[in-house]
Amino acid sequence: MAYVDFTGDPMLAVQAGSVETAAVPRTGLSALEWSVVALAQHDRLSSLREPGRVSVALGRVFGTRRGSPHLADPQLEALRRMAVLSWHRGFAVPVHELKTFLRAGFSTDQYETIVASIGTARSRNHARG
Repeated sequence: MAYVDFTGDPMLAVQAGSVETAAVPRTGLSALEWSVVALAQHDRLSSLREPGRVSVALGRVFGTRRGSPHLADPQLEALRRMAVLSWHRGFAVPVHELKTFLRAGFSTDQYETIVASIGTARSRNHARG
């Protein structure tokens, strides 16, 4: 079978930069991101709140300052917050947290992947007793 070479035809030539390629959304997570999701299993919902004035004052007086559970990277912190909520509530997360997660650069496909993975892990843990 022969193929026709159309590269020299000016009618069919594609101008450089005229073809746009659609960005394919990521559905998976990196190893670092999966480790954040796994570690979030042990975080309490209270780790999502800022400490109150009394808690901060008692920490200063008695020197019981614990390290902040918040991550330094804003994108990973958004992932951690979503993972903590998902470990405790499944798909029932506040809309503003989902918006923050999406603004951090994650996609809805990634969110669904995370919650599905957490749901599978929760059902395995529940079956073990």
